[in-house]
Amino acid sequence: MSTATQTTDRTARQGYDRDVRVAVLGVGMMGQDHARRLATLTKGAQLVAVSDVDAARTDAVAAELGVRAVHDPAAAIADPEVDAVVIATPGFTHEGLVLEAIAAGKPTLCEKPLTTSPETARAVVEAERALGRPLVQVGFMRRFDAEYEQLRALVASRELGRPLFLHCVHRNATTPPNFNSEMLILDSVVHEVDIARFLLGEEITAITVLTPGRTAHAPEGLQDPQFVLMETASGTLVDVEIFVNTTFGYEVRTELVAERGSAMTGLGVGLVQHSAAGWGGRIAADFKQRFGAAYDTEFQRWVDAVRSGAGVDGPGVWDGYAAAAVCAAGVQSLRTGRRVEVDLGARS
Repeated sequence: MSTATQTTDRTARQGYDRDVRVAVLGVGMMGQDHARRLATLTKGAQLVAVSDVDAARTDAVAAELGVRAVHDPAAAIADPEVDAVVIATPGFTHEGLVLEAIAAGKPTLCEKPLTTSPETARAVVEAERALGRPLVQVGFMRRFDAEYEQLRALVASRELGRPLFLHCVHRNATTPPNFNSEMLILDSVVHEVDIARFLLGEEITAITVLTPGRTAHAPEGLQDPQFVLMETASGTLVDVEIFVNTTFGYEVRTELVAERGSAMTGLGVGLVQHSAAGWGGRIAADFKQRFGAAYDTEFQRWVDAVRSGAGVDGPGVWDGYAAAAVCAAGVQSLRTGRRVEVDLGARS
């Protein structure tokens, strides 16, 4: 570790009595949203740089927000005027950037996925373990949603008894170009994988992906919808309806069924009306509308953790690794039609 890196690491451990200087790597849709959040809303943070391989886009976002444009993400990580980084680049770049951030001792908030395979995610777990302290938080924003936090507390209290089932619904209006069948698992169901682990406090041990008839609204070749069944270590069953071309909006719901009752999240997205004509309410247009407040809370708590020297306050690299392992098993099940067991190995 270089002298400069040792100084950076020591400062990060001690925390900051000033605003944390943050660079956002990747300024596509999500990265721009995060950059504007840090620049205008998150207390204790100072957005100092943005970086993207698309130089014109980097320059435009930097000009809008009045910060530096750095065209090389690695240079932004190494920059001594940058204390912490947000990684919102495409998933296949995450492994290299996260490992560089760990080597530089920079606290990092990495959008999901942590990496694109269990093997590379495990390598990140080992790199952080060698550093000796938590440094990387993974952007599973649902954990910061108020309804999910309440549901987790209810599960932990055992007020309703032992959890028996989680019924999950994940629907999108449409998919972007080049969205393939495996991405329903890797990009969408990954959220249910993480929230099930978060709510139940245990690992997923097996997954089965079933393929019902295709909707006529799915692009040619896309298996949509899919039905996913996950098993946990204690025997709780988690089912997920993933349907990403509904044509009408964004819906995310989770129903807990326990021994003495049930509870559901996802109905608090607007007024739900009951009348002789039926019942209904407003459906969120997209994930940013549904989980906007969760993103705000996620970033505020991460910046607070960096300023305090804790580094992270939320899902860490093990959570990113576990999600990658379950999703890889899910893709294998999608290809074979068979139940696939998940072996995470020993937790280091």
